[in-house]
Amino acid sequence: MKKSTSKLKFIDFRPAGLVENLSEAMTEAILEGIFKEGDQLIELDLQKQFNISRTPIRESFRVLEKRGLVEVIPRKGTFVKRISPRDIEEHFPVRSVLEGLAAKQAYSKMSANNLELMERALARMKIAAENEDTKNYWKQHIIFHEIFINACGNQLLINLLQTLRMQIMWYRLSYQYYREDFSNSYRTHEKIMSLFRNKNTDPDRLEAAVRTHIDEAVNKFIGYLNKQEKI
Repeated sequence: MKKSTSKLKFIDFRPAGLVENLSEAMTEAILEGIFKEGDQLIELDLQKQFNISRTPIRESFRVLEKRGLVEVIPRKGTFVKRISPRDIEEHFPVRSVLEGLAAKQAYSKMSANNLELMERALARMKIAAENEDTKNYWKQHIIFHEIFINACGNQLLINLLQTLRMQIMWYRLSYQYYREDFSNSYRTHEKIMSLFRNKNTDPDRLEAAVRTHIDEAVNKFIGYLNKQEKI
């Protein structure tokens, strides 16, 4: 397992609201790949970097652990969690069912503003796909999905998906050499957008479209992971 020290200078951190801000800064560092799989998060280094006590650091570690981003190993320390095909196989099917349900529940509640924001995100996804801009593609992808998830109005569903989607985006961004067929992904989202836009859409059809999109993504991603393990 690797220790990380010099990487700390890349973390944007503000002292107000210690635990919340440190948790968000560390989450961003993991999602951006500043901290990679197996890196150890060292309390002493964080104390020196941010001039804070151990207590908020340990509380932040617990937040990251709940998010599925780190694992705390007794008498060894806190490490950025390694990803396995099993992790993906366990998370994606749950997300598929819940996100499909969110789309179904959101359909009748979508405002004109919601639809416009989704259209904007979709347009930016297209540009990012054309430019092979992976980071911005996934940024707009998150926005697209979060709009209809939040529009469903089911807070329990929203909270569950927030946790699942954060972990899955980390999986995506952790593999720097993985590139999905963005053109195909864009066309799938264009179809989902058209279903939301159509006032005569059968909500069950919309639910199925979202679930199919996620199920297809997991099959591609697991195939990628299996190939990486053989290298």
